[in-house]
Amino acid sequence: MMAVGGVAAMSTPRIALLIETSRGYGRQLLRGIVRYARLHGPWGFYVTPGDFLQAVPRMRSWGGTGIIARVETPAVARAVLASGVPTIVLGLSDEQLRPESPLSRLDEVVSDSHAAGRMAADHLLERGFRHYAYVGSRGRVWSGRRQEGFTSRLREARFEPHVYVQPRARRVAADWEREQPALAGWLEGLPRPVGVMACNDERGREVLVACLHAGLRVPEEVAVVGVDDDELLCELADPPLSSVVLNAEAGGYRAAALLDRMMRGERPEPRRILVEPLHVRARRSTEIVALDDPEVAAALHFIHDRGTEAIGVPDVVAAVMISRRALEQRFRAATGRTVHDEIRRVRLERACRLLIETNLPVASVADASGFGRVSYLAQSFRQAFGVTPARYRRRMRDGVADPPVVP
Repeated sequence: MMAVGGVAAMSTPRIALLIETSRGYGRQLLRGIVRYARLHGPWGFYVTPGDFLQAVPRMRSWGGTGIIARVETPAVARAVLASGVPTIVLGLSDEQLRPESPLSRLDEVVSDSHAAGRMAADHLLERGFRHYAYVGSRGRVWSGRRQEGFTSRLREARFEPHVYVQPRARRVAADWEREQPALAGWLEGLPRPVGVMACNDERGREVLVACLHAGLRVPEEVAVVGVDDDELLCELADPPLSSVVLNAEAGGYRAAALLDRMMRGERPEPRRILVEPLHVRARRSTEIVALDDPEVAAALHFIHDRGTEAIGVPDVVAAVMISRRALEQRFRAATGRTVHDEIRRVRLERACRLLIETNLPVASVADASGFGRVSYLAQSFRQAFGVTPARYRRRMRDGVADPPVVP
């Protein structure tokens, strides 16, 4: 065994993963790390199943060579810094990011919360709401950034969202029992119908429970979208919760690749690996079009239901039975897009999901998403993202081509 950059080089690297296994986001990060280790390992792992609060192992006796950790407490921060091994941290707080904090000099994996907030806003804007609201978690940096993204996008569209102010930061489960009447009363006082973004899926589920206690119908009066797409949590909600999907598995893969370089003795400048939002997985909690114009609402329903089939603008016109000119004018006034643009948007969203979540050939993706020809799909991807479909797939999965990593 020999020393490399102050860290003992072992035949099998041993990594402490202090990441919440109880949350969908954490599990997706772990999947990406494991996928990298299978391809480039073997690696050995120390994992403590549970929530945000984690404990650092005794690194000397355990023989650890690297850490990927969410630093939630001063005790974990001290142990991580004292370990002396290459470390990547998750989502630091504003205080931890201050220049005087030693943690600020470490590499970081962070979700693009601002972009996630904007994506949630777009999802609700597409459904034609005139009233919007945000429900966050006090004391969470990512919640504040998601609120900023959500509100900034809505202000661009000339809407001023309502923002729920949580009475106190959550400490124990009983705090939710005390907060529930306040949240229910606040929701009841909002103008309706209203589109609500919750800072994550857990908070979204609480919004749905509060709506139930307030006697508010979802999605007819209150539509709710969360973040993280924790599938089990979203499907157990009543009704099932729509959610912004984050590219967390690819984020875990990129973090593992960076840690591997560090354990081999490389000393790259501290970087932030950005976990970008991919799309909104729509479920029952936002299955509504809240437009005042019934013909435009019917056109949107038709496009969302049939957009990946071989349809065109004439098919949409026939479905709503008004003139093409009238539909185009009213559709643009209500949504800010043309009918053709909306069909293309729905197809692009479907193609993106298939490229990321399946191994279908690009030709099959073109057919299944309604583009038909690979050339048409490729042209649309270049216009929308500046890359080919194949390059988009590699970038979103592993960050192999132009990964979204910022200095």
